[in-house]
Amino acid sequence: MTCRSSGDAGHLPAPGPQAVFADAAEVAARLGPDRPLFCFAPAVLANTVETFIASFPGDVSYAVKANPDERVIAIMAEAGLTLFDVASTAEMALVRRLVPGARLNYHNPIKSDAEIASAYRDFGVRRFSVDHGRELAKVARIAAGDRDVEIAVRFRLATNQGALQDFSSKFGAPPEEAQVLLAEAAALGFRPVLTFHPGSQCINPEAYGEHIAVAAEIARRADVEIATLNVGGGFPAGYTAMAVPPLTAYCATIADMVAEAFGGQAPHLECEPGRALVADAVSLLARVKLVKPDSREVYLNDGVYGALMEFSQCPRLLPPMRVLGHDGSTRAGAMCGFTVYGPTCDPIDRLPGLIELPEDICENDYVEFGLIGAYGAASATRFNGYGDIATVTVKRTLTAAG
Repeated sequence: MTCRSSGDAGHLPAPGPQAVFADAAEVAARLGPDRPLFCFAPAVLANTVETFIASFPGDVSYAVKANPDERVIAIMAEAGLTLFDVASTAEMALVRRLVPGARLNYHNPIKSDAEIASAYRDFGVRRFSVDHGRELAKVARIAAGDRDVEIAVRFRLATNQGALQDFSSKFGAPPEEAQVLLAEAAALGFRPVLTFHPGSQCINPEAYGEHIAVAAEIARRADVEIATLNVGGGFPAGYTAMAVPPLTAYCATIADMVAEAFGGQAPHLECEPGRALVADAVSLLARVKLVKPDSREVYLNDGVYGALMEFSQCPRLLPPMRVLGHDGSTRAGAMCGFTVYGPTCDPIDRLPGLIELPEDICENDYVEFGLIGAYGAASATRFNGYGDIATVTVKRTLTAAG
């Protein structure tokens, strides 16, 4: 395979909107897209959701923030998911429109009075998370006397070991304060719930066990029998640079620790994954705009202001990659480190470190980035006129396994 210039970009006619491609390689060969594309695999998403529902010992909800695409929400509902974790009234409106009968957990601990009122009155939300007395007071003013309302007291531990991002740096009450909040919520007539988050991309199943043991102690000291324990998200996806335990290890740890810590008063369980459900359902197909061989620099038509923002912020979230020629074949040259830039007129639009790519990468090739389903579309901006990324449907996407 040889490089071709941008001048001979003869493309086949675009298939119809219902076209389904085998993978990103076929997309590159048949469409020759000049703009970045999301390659979305509905079957991959449905299979992941069904596996999670079958494996987790309780209810599975979806953290909408990870990917709010309407197709994602609809396929999750078709796969049997009826519970959604929403962090804003906009997310509530989206889910209500697509899945009218869904249950909504408002697990963002920071909410304005207007947001609480709208969630309660307009969207039928009956679960509110709090991590401070003032937040509990807001909910109590708006939903006073409603015994169907659940208050999910969010607690945190001093450190979240084994997680890529420590959510305790922003959210959650220390266990002593959570105990007081839980007792106050019960005294106000609300249904008491405890919730936590072990941290994003948590590769240590025992972190869930540690939190569950503390949850049981909080409930005992508050002298409150909690209706539900929500173990949060944090379930990892299989990025290239991280060894990830299987889902079964997390589910077994959670079930065993709940039985041990709560005994005969075990609460109903929930989880709220985002990344783990959607990451591997989407690849990004980005075109090479320019290669500078002497300085080993590559410029793509998407970057840190687009679907690659999270990778730029967290280099350990290294997505699997492959380089495709215009005919869909895979570049197989020796791997070497390149500096990779996005398309904007901004010097920070650069991927972290050196990216290992085939030395024979050429202008008008494509780089497929796997595991872009989580926080790819959700974090893309329109800075400098870029970031408007269309979606095509494929049967399979690129994963770390190949």
